[in-house]
Amino acid sequence: MGVENFLLAPAGGERDHAFTGRSHWVSLLGEILPRALLAELGLAKILLGSSGGGQFLILLPQEVRASADAFLEAAAREIAALSDGVVKLIWSVTENLGDWSDVRKRLHDQMSLLRGTPAAGLTLEDFALSARDSASDAELYFASQLGWKLRDAESVGWSPETPGRIIVSDSKVGVGEGKHVWSLTGSQESLPFARHAAPNDAGTEPASTTTLASRAAGLGTWGVLRGDVDNFSIRIRRAESIEQHIQLSVMYKQFFAGELEVLCSMPEFWRKVTVIYSGGDDFAVYGAWDALIGLAREMERLFRRFTEANLTDFAGPEGKTITMALALAPAEDASLGSVFEEAGRRLEAAKSADKDCIWLLGRTLEWKQFSDAADLKDLLLRMVTDFGVSAQYLKDLCGIYRETQSKMSKRQARKMGGERPWRYHRRIRRILSAARPFSGPARGDYQKARSALIADLIGRSAVTVKLRPAGRVALEWARLSAEA
Repeated sequence: MGVENFLLAPAGGERDHAFTGRSHWVSLLGEILPRALLAELGLAKILLGSSGGGQFLILLPQEVRASADAFLEAAAREIAALSDGVVKLIWSVTENLGDWSDVRKRLHDQMSLLRGTPAAGLTLEDFALSARDSASDAELYFASQLGWKLRDAESVGWSPETPGRIIVSDSKVGVGEGKHVWSLTGSQESLPFARHAAPNDAGTEPASTTTLASRAAGLGTWGVLRGDVDNFSIRIRRAESIEQHIQLSVMYKQFFAGELEVLCSMPEFWRKVTVIYSGGDDFAVYGAWDALIGLAREMERLFRRFTEANLTDFAGPEGKTITMALALAPAEDASLGSVFEEAGRRLEAAKSADKDCIWLLGRTLEWKQFSDAADLKDLLLRMVTDFGVSAQYLKDLCGIYRETQSKMSKRQARKMGGERPWRYHRRIRRILSAARPFSGPARGDYQKARSALIADLIGRSAVTVKLRPAGRVALEWARLSAEA
């Protein structure tokens, strides 16, 4: 509990490293705690059902229940101490009797009670302010160990003396520290953990947001992209057995961890994108704004293929679509946490309005509309590169949308169907003609491209017209791409 508030809590001078370190800590806790519990109790690894994404499910003999509670209580105390009481580890236990639907309901009811009574069992000492030295130690731990050192580590470990900490191995030596050690690379039992970081120019550490902004094509800025599977909780609740529950959980988690790591290693992304986290049904990355748009398109394509290949036997659309949101930094020195929070708000707004869509550059688009916007963006840029039109025309076209929105209310727009189309045709022709130099390619090709552009922006109706959301996104996209 409390993960979002913990990620966004104020940090010291290394605020961006601390932010990513906190994210890595929460991600790894869901993987390491259940494995450490089984190892400490001397139980088989096969008893681990699902893990990651801030939660886990394991099967335990009744005889070790007291020992398991003691283990989790110790971990919960240190987790609370490291996070100044913001992150709370909660768990529920029930007998594995009856149908899985009954077992799951008992577990869910217990967890709901714990979530609804977060202050239960606390004392006055729990409300006391943390000592400043311990807070500084925690900030250093998240920023240096998990925000930086973890990027190149071969393995991570865990020890009973520090049950809430992830011990990062020395990347130079390659030997893990701690009583129990798990590999991050190179073996079939490696922890599924996406941790790609775009390197700085010297290749010595992850690139800063300022560096990532400088690598963007067009406008030099950066942003955060977040994605979340639509109605994933409903899909999990519909699992008919514990085996199916585990299968679905592991399948989604491995998709996001694996595909993100592979995608970010591609030439167009590896120097422009850094992973914040990959969860059981969601992900977050930050980097150059143009690379994030391309990454969103690829992730949606891969997720669609993933569901077509693995979920055809499952009825209903739940868990088969994904929604994303991209938030751009308002300033070059904006904190990673604030832009991450803004992307989260935009993602919630998109999921409330629709499903299987993306919030991008001020509009929520279905994925088909997103493809249309990408094609229109290419046509808008072609007017500049191939036909010599001044890039100023993109800003002038954006003004048409802004003026229309200020003049017409939503009720008027629905009633009228937009303004008369010839007004848009006349204004767009005037903008393009004024921006185009006298010298250039053949007039016929230019006229054909201009007509196609007008049709894509305002439609082909001869009576009424509505400016399309995809056209607005395409204009902003092209404007950012053409801006130096």
